[in-house]
Amino acid sequence: MQLQQLEANPNRSALADFEKGLLNETPHIEFKFFYDKLGSHLFSAITELPEYYPTRIESEIFAFHAKKISHEFNGLKELIDLGAGNCAKAEALFSVLGIDRYTAVDVSVEYLTETLKHLQARHPAMDIKGIGLDFSETLLPLKKCVEGPAIVFYPGSSIGNFAPAETRRFLSQVRALACGGGLLIGVDLVKDKAVLELAYDDPLGVTAAFNLNMLRHVNRSMGADFDVSDWAHFSFFNEAQSRIEMHLRAKRAVTVSWQTGSRKFLEGDLLHTENSYKWTVPRFSALLTELGYSQVKAWTDPKHQFAVFSAHAI
Repeated sequence: MQLQQLEANPNRSALADFEKGLLNETPHIEFKFFYDKLGSHLFSAITELPEYYPTRIESEIFAFHAKKISHEFNGLKELIDLGAGNCAKAEALFSVLGIDRYTAVDVSVEYLTETLKHLQARHPAMDIKGIGLDFSETLLPLKKCVEGPAIVFYPGSSIGNFAPAETRRFLSQVRALACGGGLLIGVDLVKDKAVLELAYDDPLGVTAAFNLNMLRHVNRSMGADFDVSDWAHFSFFNEAQSRIEMHLRAKRAVTVSWQTGSRKFLEGDLLHTENSYKWTVPRFSALLTELGYSQVKAWTDPKHQFAVFSAHAI
Protein backbone atom coordinates (compact mmCIF):
# COMPACT_ATOMS: atom_id res chain seq x y z
CA MET A 1 0.00 0.00 0.00
CA GLN A 2 1.35 3.41 -1.03
CA LEU A 3 0.20 6.83 0.20
CA GLN A 4 0.99 10.08 -1.56
CA GLN A 5 0.08 13.68 -0.69
CA LEU A 6 -0.70 15.93 -3.66
CA GLU A 7 -1.24 19.69 -3.72
CA ALA A 8 -4.31 20.80 -5.67
CA ASN A 9 -2.95 24.31 -6.17
CA PRO A 10 0.37 25.08 -4.46
CA ASN A 11 -0.06 28.80 -5.16
CA ARG A 12 -3.42 28.96 -3.39
CA SER A 13 -3.58 29.31 0.39
CA ALA A 14 -6.16 27.40 2.45
CA LEU A 15 -6.02 30.27 4.94
CA ALA A 16 -6.86 32.76 2.17
CA ASP A 17 -9.85 30.63 1.12
CA PHE A 18 -11.00 30.37 4.73
CA GLU A 19 -10.69 34.12 5.32
CA LYS A 20 -12.44 34.97 2.05
CA GLY A 21 -15.37 32.79 3.06
CA LEU A 22 -15.74 34.26 6.54
CA LEU A 23 -15.52 37.85 5.30
CA ASN A 24 -18.02 37.28 2.50
CA GLU A 25 -21.36 39.11 2.64
CA THR A 26 -22.84 35.64 3.16
CA PRO A 27 -20.24 34.07 5.48
CA HIS A 28 -19.38 30.47 4.73
CA ILE A 29 -16.77 27.77 5.29
CA GLU A 30 -15.96 25.39 2.42
CA PHE A 31 -17.25 21.85 2.90
CA LYS A 32 -13.74 20.39 2.59
CA PHE A 33 -13.13 21.54 6.20
CA PHE A 34 -15.58 18.89 7.43
CA TYR A 35 -13.04 16.15 6.90
CA ASP A 36 -10.42 15.93 9.57
CA LYS A 37 -10.03 12.52 11.21
CA LEU A 38 -12.98 12.99 13.59
CA GLY A 39 -15.13 14.50 10.83
CA SER A 40 -14.51 11.47 8.63
CA HIS A 41 -15.50 9.12 11.47
CA LEU A 42 -18.64 11.18 12.15
CA PHE A 43 -19.65 11.09 8.50
CA SER A 44 -19.17 7.33 8.49
CA ALA A 45 -21.54 7.20 11.48
CA ILE A 46 -24.09 9.35 9.62
CA THR A 47 -24.24 6.77 6.83
CA GLU A 48 -25.39 4.19 9.40
CA LEU A 49 -28.39 6.26 10.51
CA PRO A 50 -31.84 5.08 9.41
CA GLU A 51 -32.76 8.68 8.52
CA TYR A 52 -29.81 8.98 6.13
CA TYR A 53 -31.19 7.00 3.19
CA PRO A 54 -28.57 7.69 0.42
CA THR A 55 -25.98 5.13 1.58
CA ARG A 56 -28.52 2.39 2.21
CA ILE A 57 -30.46 2.87 -1.03
CA GLU A 58 -27.32 3.27 -3.12
CA SER A 59 -26.02 -0.02 -1.71
CA GLU A 60 -29.31 -1.70 -2.60
CA ILE A 61 -29.09 -0.39 -6.17
CA PHE A 62 -25.54 -1.72 -6.56
CA ALA A 63 -26.56 -5.12 -5.17
CA PHE A 64 -29.66 -5.46 -7.34
CA HIS A 65 -28.07 -4.25 -10.60
CA ALA A 66 -24.53 -5.58 -10.04
CA LYS A 67 -24.32 -7.66 -13.22
CA LYS A 68 -25.67 -4.90 -15.46
CA ILE A 69 -23.34 -2.32 -13.94
CA SER A 70 -20.38 -4.67 -14.28
CA HIS A 71 -21.21 -5.22 -17.95
CA GLU A 72 -20.89 -1.46 -18.58
CA PHE A 73 -17.26 -1.53 -17.45
CA ASN A 74 -16.18 -4.92 -18.78
CA GLY A 75 -12.40 -5.13 -19.05
CA LEU A 76 -11.56 -2.08 -16.93
CA LYS A 77 -9.28 -3.06 -14.05
CA GLU A 78 -8.56 0.22 -12.26
CA LEU A 79 -10.92 2.01 -9.87
CA ILE A 80 -10.31 5.59 -8.75
CA ASP A 81 -12.41 6.31 -5.67
CA LEU A 82 -12.99 10.04 -5.10
CA GLY A 83 -13.76 10.95 -1.50
CA ALA A 84 -13.01 7.38 -0.48
CA GLY A 85 -13.68 7.79 3.25
CA ASN A 86 -13.73 4.33 4.81
CA CYS A 87 -13.53 2.70 1.33
CA ALA A 88 -16.47 0.40 2.15
CA LYS A 89 -18.51 1.30 -0.93
CA ALA A 90 -15.62 0.65 -3.28
CA GLU A 91 -14.60 -2.56 -1.51
CA ALA A 92 -18.10 -3.96 -2.01
CA LEU A 93 -17.61 -3.59 -5.78
CA PHE A 94 -14.10 -5.09 -6.09
CA SER A 95 -15.29 -8.58 -7.04
CA VAL A 96 -18.32 -7.30 -8.98
CA LEU A 97 -16.18 -5.13 -11.24
CA GLY A 98 -13.13 -7.39 -11.33
CA ILE A 99 -10.79 -4.67 -10.08
CA ASP A 100 -7.10 -5.36 -9.49
CA ARG A 101 -5.86 -1.74 -9.04
CA TYR A 102 -7.50 0.62 -6.56
CA THR A 103 -6.66 4.28 -5.91
CA ALA A 104 -8.40 5.91 -2.93
CA VAL A 105 -8.49 9.72 -2.94
CA ASP A 106 -9.49 11.73 0.14
CA VAL A 107 -8.72 15.07 1.75
CA SER A 108 -8.31 13.45 5.20
CA VAL A 109 -4.89 11.80 4.91
CA GLU A 110 -4.71 10.54 8.49
CA TYR A 111 -8.07 8.77 8.22
CA LEU A 112 -7.22 7.40 4.78
CA THR A 113 -3.90 5.96 6.00
CA GLU A 114 -5.65 4.13 8.82
CA THR A 115 -8.34 2.78 6.48
CA LEU A 116 -6.00 1.55 3.74
CA LYS A 117 -3.83 -0.46 6.14
CA HIS A 118 -6.84 -2.60 7.00
CA LEU A 119 -8.01 -2.72 3.37
CA GLN A 120 -4.64 -3.96 2.12
CA ALA A 121 -4.64 -6.67 4.79
CA ARG A 122 -8.01 -7.91 3.50
CA HIS A 123 -6.86 -7.77 -0.15
CA PRO A 124 -3.12 -8.56 -0.12
CA ALA A 125 -2.92 -9.27 -3.86
CA MET A 126 -4.50 -5.98 -4.91
CA ASP A 127 -2.45 -2.95 -5.98
CA ILE A 128 -3.74 -0.29 -3.56
CA LYS A 129 -2.72 3.37 -3.52
CA GLY A 130 -3.86 6.26 -1.35
CA ILE A 131 -3.74 9.89 -2.42
CA GLY A 132 -4.33 12.85 -0.11
CA LEU A 133 -5.85 15.62 -2.21
CA ASP A 134 -8.42 18.38 -1.97
CA PHE A 135 -10.01 17.55 -5.33
CA SER A 136 -12.82 20.10 -4.86
CA GLU A 137 -10.52 22.55 -6.65
CA THR A 138 -9.06 20.36 -9.40
CA LEU A 139 -8.53 16.74 -10.40
CA LEU A 140 -5.57 17.52 -12.65
CA PRO A 141 -2.85 16.33 -10.20
CA LEU A 142 -4.38 12.84 -10.37
CA LYS A 143 -3.62 12.45 -14.09
CA LYS A 144 -0.06 11.32 -13.40
CA CYS A 145 -1.36 8.62 -11.03
CA VAL A 146 -3.61 6.84 -13.53
CA GLU A 147 -2.06 3.88 -15.34
CA GLY A 148 -4.67 3.46 -18.06
CA PRO A 149 -8.40 3.53 -18.77
CA ALA A 150 -10.09 3.63 -15.38
CA ILE A 151 -13.46 3.71 -13.70
CA VAL A 152 -13.85 6.94 -11.73
CA PHE A 153 -16.11 6.19 -8.77
CA TYR A 154 -17.91 9.04 -6.98
CA PRO A 155 -20.65 7.56 -4.80
CA GLY A 156 -22.92 8.81 -2.06
CA SER A 157 -24.39 11.91 -3.75
CA SER A 158 -21.27 13.98 -3.00
CA ILE A 159 -21.67 15.58 -6.44
CA GLY A 160 -24.50 17.51 -4.79
CA ASN A 161 -21.96 19.54 -2.80
CA PHE A 162 -21.00 21.39 -5.97
CA ALA A 163 -22.94 24.35 -7.34
CA PRO A 164 -24.19 23.91 -10.94
CA ALA A 165 -21.21 25.63 -12.62
CA GLU A 166 -18.77 23.73 -10.37
CA THR A 167 -20.55 20.47 -11.21
CA ARG A 168 -19.95 21.02 -14.92
CA ARG A 169 -16.25 21.77 -14.34
CA PHE A 170 -15.80 18.79 -12.05
CA LEU A 171 -17.51 16.29 -14.38
CA SER A 172 -15.49 17.59 -17.33
CA GLN A 173 -12.29 16.92 -15.38
CA VAL A 174 -13.55 13.45 -14.41
CA ARG A 175 -14.07 12.67 -18.09
CA ALA A 176 -10.46 13.60 -18.82
CA LEU A 177 -9.21 11.61 -15.82
CA ALA A 178 -11.07 8.44 -16.82
CA CYS A 179 -8.74 8.13 -19.85
CA GLY A 180 -11.18 6.29 -22.12
CA GLY A 181 -12.77 4.45 -19.19
CA GLY A 182 -15.94 5.47 -17.46
CA LEU A 183 -17.80 7.15 -14.64
CA LEU A 184 -19.83 5.47 -11.88
CA ILE A 185 -21.60 8.05 -9.72
CA GLY A 186 -24.33 8.25 -7.08
CA VAL A 187 -26.85 11.08 -7.35
CA ASP A 188 -29.54 12.01 -4.84
CA LEU A 189 -32.93 12.76 -6.38
CA VAL A 190 -35.60 15.34 -5.60
CA LYS A 191 -38.17 13.92 -3.16
CA ASP A 192 -40.49 14.81 -0.30
CA LYS A 193 -39.15 17.76 1.71
CA ALA A 194 -39.71 16.03 5.07
CA VAL A 195 -37.59 13.03 4.03
CA LEU A 196 -34.77 15.29 2.86
CA GLU A 197 -34.73 17.47 5.95
CA LEU A 198 -34.75 14.55 8.39
CA ALA A 199 -31.74 13.04 6.61
CA TYR A 200 -29.74 16.18 7.42
CA ASP A 201 -31.03 16.75 10.96
CA ASP A 202 -31.27 13.35 12.64
CA PRO A 203 -32.77 12.93 16.14
CA LEU A 204 -29.50 11.54 17.57
CA GLY A 205 -27.65 14.70 16.59
CA VAL A 206 -24.86 12.97 14.67
CA THR A 207 -25.22 15.36 11.73
CA ALA A 208 -25.16 18.28 14.16
CA ALA A 209 -21.91 16.95 15.68
CA PHE A 210 -20.45 16.56 12.18
CA ASN A 211 -21.35 20.16 11.33
CA LEU A 212 -20.04 21.58 14.62
CA ASN A 213 -16.80 19.60 14.39
CA MET A 214 -15.89 21.74 11.39
CA LEU A 215 -15.33 24.61 13.85
CA ARG A 216 -12.83 22.55 15.85
CA HIS A 217 -11.06 21.65 12.62
CA VAL A 218 -10.64 25.28 11.50
CA ASN A 219 -9.59 26.28 15.01
CA ARG A 220 -6.75 23.79 14.80
CA SER A 221 -5.80 24.24 11.13
CA MET A 222 -6.58 27.94 10.55
CA GLY A 223 -5.79 29.37 13.98
CA ALA A 224 -9.41 30.40 14.59
CA ASP A 225 -11.08 30.68 18.01
CA PHE A 226 -14.64 29.46 17.47
CA ASP A 227 -16.34 28.32 20.68
CA VAL A 228 -18.49 25.35 19.63
CA SER A 229 -20.97 26.12 22.42
CA ASP A 230 -21.80 29.44 20.70
CA TRP A 231 -23.27 27.67 17.67
CA ALA A 232 -26.14 25.36 16.76
CA HIS A 233 -26.75 23.12 13.73
CA PHE A 234 -29.42 24.35 11.31
CA SER A 235 -30.48 22.83 7.97
CA PHE A 236 -33.41 23.09 5.56
CA PHE A 237 -34.46 22.27 1.99
CA ASN A 238 -34.31 25.30 -0.33
CA GLU A 239 -36.95 24.35 -2.90
CA ALA A 240 -36.13 27.20 -5.28
CA GLN A 241 -32.50 26.04 -5.53
CA SER A 242 -33.34 22.31 -5.20
CA ARG A 243 -30.78 21.90 -2.46
CA ILE A 244 -30.40 21.09 1.21
CA GLU A 245 -28.52 23.86 2.99
CA MET A 246 -26.54 23.28 6.18
CA HIS A 247 -25.63 26.20 8.42
CA LEU A 248 -24.37 26.95 11.87
CA ARG A 249 -26.50 29.53 13.70
CA ALA A 250 -25.02 31.86 16.33
CA LYS A 251 -26.72 31.36 19.71
CA ARG A 252 -25.47 34.75 20.90
CA ALA A 253 -23.45 37.72 19.61
CA VAL A 254 -19.85 36.62 19.16
CA THR A 255 -16.62 37.81 17.56
CA VAL A 256 -14.55 35.14 15.84
CA SER A 257 -10.85 35.73 15.24
CA TRP A 258 -8.22 33.87 13.25
CA GLN A 259 -4.59 34.40 12.26
CA THR A 260 -5.17 37.42 10.02
CA GLY A 261 -8.62 38.81 10.84
CA SER A 262 -11.90 38.68 12.70
CA ARG A 263 -15.67 38.88 12.15
CA LYS A 264 -18.61 39.76 14.36
CA PHE A 265 -21.76 37.64 14.33
CA LEU A 266 -25.06 38.72 15.88
CA GLU A 267 -27.40 36.31 17.64
CA GLY A 268 -29.22 34.31 14.94
CA ASP A 269 -26.66 34.99 12.19
CA LEU A 270 -25.94 32.04 9.90
CA LEU A 271 -22.62 30.57 8.83
CA HIS A 272 -23.17 28.49 5.68
CA THR A 273 -21.28 25.17 5.70
CA GLU A 274 -22.74 22.97 2.95
CA ASN A 275 -25.12 22.66 0.02
CA SER A 276 -26.43 19.33 -1.25
CA TYR A 277 -28.15 19.75 -4.61
CA LYS A 278 -30.85 17.26 -5.61
CA TRP A 279 -31.34 16.18 -9.22
CA THR A 280 -33.79 14.41 -11.48
CA VAL A 281 -32.72 11.51 -13.70
CA PRO A 282 -33.49 13.35 -16.98
CA ARG A 283 -31.58 16.48 -15.89
CA PHE A 284 -28.45 14.62 -14.81
CA SER A 285 -28.50 12.34 -17.85
CA ALA A 286 -28.75 15.38 -20.12
CA LEU A 287 -25.85 17.06 -18.33
CA LEU A 288 -23.55 14.05 -18.80
CA THR A 289 -24.45 13.82 -22.49
CA GLU A 290 -23.88 17.54 -22.95
CA LEU A 291 -20.43 17.21 -21.37
CA GLY A 292 -19.39 14.54 -23.88
CA TYR A 293 -20.09 11.31 -22.02
CA SER A 294 -21.66 8.47 -24.00
CA GLN A 295 -23.83 5.42 -23.22
CA VAL A 296 -25.29 7.15 -20.16
CA LYS A 297 -27.42 4.79 -18.06
CA ALA A 298 -29.24 5.22 -14.76
CA TRP A 299 -30.43 2.73 -12.16
CA THR A 300 -32.84 3.74 -9.39
CA ASP A 301 -34.64 2.22 -6.43
CA PRO A 302 -38.38 1.44 -6.76
CA LYS A 303 -39.37 4.75 -5.11
CA HIS A 304 -36.96 6.78 -7.29
CA GLN A 305 -35.25 8.35 -4.30
CA PHE A 306 -31.67 7.82 -5.50
CA ALA A 307 -29.90 7.02 -8.76
CA VAL A 308 -26.62 5.42 -9.81
CA PHE A 309 -25.34 6.56 -13.20
CA SER A 310 -22.78 4.92 -15.44
CA ALA A 311 -21.28 6.60 -18.47
CA HIS A 312 -18.40 6.06 -20.88
CA ALA A 313 -15.72 8.74 -20.98
CA ILE A 314 -14.85 9.01 -24.65
